[in-house]
Amino acid sequence: MTRALHAEWTKLRTMPGTGWLVLACVVLTIAGSWLVSAVVKCPASCGADTTKLSLTGVMVGQAFVAILAIGVIAPEYDSGMIKVTLAAVPRRGAMLAAKAVVITAVVAAAGVVAVLASLLIGRLLEPDNGFSAARGFAALSLTHGPTLRAAAGSVLYLALIGLLSLGLASVLRDSAAALSVVLGLIYLVPLLADVALSHRWQHHLERWAPTEAGLAIQATRNLAKLPIGPWPGLGVLAAWAAGAMLLGYLLLRLRDA
Repeated sequence: MTRALHAEWTKLRTMPGTGWLVLACVVLTIAGSWLVSAVVKCPASCGADTTKLSLTGVMVGQAFVAILAIGVIAPEYDSGMIKVTLAAVPRRGAMLAAKAVVITAVVAAAGVVAVLASLLIGRLLEPDNGFSAARGFAALSLTHGPTLRAAAGSVLYLALIGLLSLGLASVLRDSAAALSVVLGLIYLVPLLADVALSHRWQHHLERWAPTEAGLAIQATRNLAKLPIGPWPGLGVLAAWAAGAMLLGYLLLRLRDA
């Protein structure tokens, strides 16, 4: 397993574009959070969840996490290099597990930087936009339990998006197809939930769609009104990721390279 981890880390580190994708994930997550924190103001939006506002950029950064994770395996099928990979690491489960560990570590590291910077921006900007102590809003701080949970959960959310993307890429074996499916899950399905004519279907999508449920981890106010709680919501995303990885592993075992 150590050899497999070293090989996958070397491949990821030397892949063209890896550094740019990680940088884009961090920078655009921070930029998205800065934009929302700068634009949303109280009293126009005094019911807003300031922690969730400051972490809005995660919705942007997740796209680059998906691209990075898909790039760990799908291009190997596109080019035929998967045969070389499996010759070097014949145990297919170990190969996939090594890819999962490496992508999770890289995404988690990038996520920590992006999330902490986003919270700092929110702490600096939101009081000037009316979210002040005078209106009952405390400054964002990791010493506040719900804010700490939202921050840690956002990092876990990004890591799970990476695993979901890796699993689906293992199943589909095609970069374009995998990216289309993942982006559809993380962006199109939430849009369908917003425009659903049936309240029942909207409620189901908000509870069981991977991103809709997973992003509940960022909520710190009015939790009783959420379609699903923060940790159960993240658990739904974890189930999606685990299912994709399991299916990817089974097909990796059953199909030829």
